[in-house]
Amino acid sequence: MDNASSPTQAPHRAGFACFVGRPNAGKSTLTNALVGTKVAITSSRPQTTRHTVRGIVHRPDAQLVLVDTPGLHKPRTLLGERLNDVVRTTWAEVDVIGFCLPADQKLGPGDRFIAAELAKIKKTPKVAIVTKTDLVESKALAEQLLAVDRLGQELGIEWAEIIPVSAVGDKQVSLLSDLLVPLLPESPPLYPEGDLTDEPEQVMVAELIREAALEGVRDELPHSIAVVVEEMLPREGRPENKPLLDIHANVYIERPSQKGIIIGPKGARLKEVGMRSRKHIEALLGTPVFLDLHVKVAKDWQRDPKQLRKLGF
Repeated sequence: MDNASSPTQAPHRAGFACFVGRPNAGKSTLTNALVGTKVAITSSRPQTTRHTVRGIVHRPDAQLVLVDTPGLHKPRTLLGERLNDVVRTTWAEVDVIGFCLPADQKLGPGDRFIAAELAKIKKTPKVAIVTKTDLVESKALAEQLLAVDRLGQELGIEWAEIIPVSAVGDKQVSLLSDLLVPLLPESPPLYPEGDLTDEPEQVMVAELIREAALEGVRDELPHSIAVVVEEMLPREGRPENKPLLDIHANVYIERPSQKGIIIGPKGARLKEVGMRSRKHIEALLGTPVFLDLHVKVAKDWQRDPKQLRKLGF
């Protein structure tokens, strides 16, 4: 009996998964590898994913919606506390949680802190994902897998799976998707076929600008940058086959002294940020873009509830 055409095919599944782990555990990279398109921002700086960017993996048998939560950390500011609330709410609402642990770093207090929080969420199945396996020898990898298993036992977490992956080398990424799918509820697709993310385009454009602004900036700025896209309008009077999208965006920093760092000598850095982010934005939207960037100071925005609201947190 030919299985492919038999009516007893496995039911379609659809649901939400989120990846957790300390900053730089490889969460965004993994999201991008699974979806096959750049959606979550990836940056070598910790804690840069702020918005719940969802990547959507479309398969014939399933639809996996990835919710990218910000890193959970011990909060030092109002922004930090808000991020942590977002994380816990998200964990309780998804169908499966993937806990990312880099293969090249020993399990540390940060991992324990997150695992202890995960242990409190009883119902949601948890998969331990050992990332960045391309960076270690097989012996070190085996030791890490055992350490992850022990961590689960100590805290009373029953891992649904423990799986090594390398998103960079594309190793086992499709296997990961195969393992996550059975943990989802039976359901028709939740999003139309073409959708890769349900974030409004403006938020994604802001994220791409923010990522470009973070590249190469000195360490004191990772949190001090917020980007707001004020408007995105098609340029009037353009022929149909040559559209142009005007995007006006503000890059907000906390102190006037940071302005020079972002703008650079004779505006060179800001120009570079514009060029780099424009390439990604054009790829994302599939249309030529004119990007108008301005740097503004929003004093101590991380600690001010009014400013946080205005900047979308």
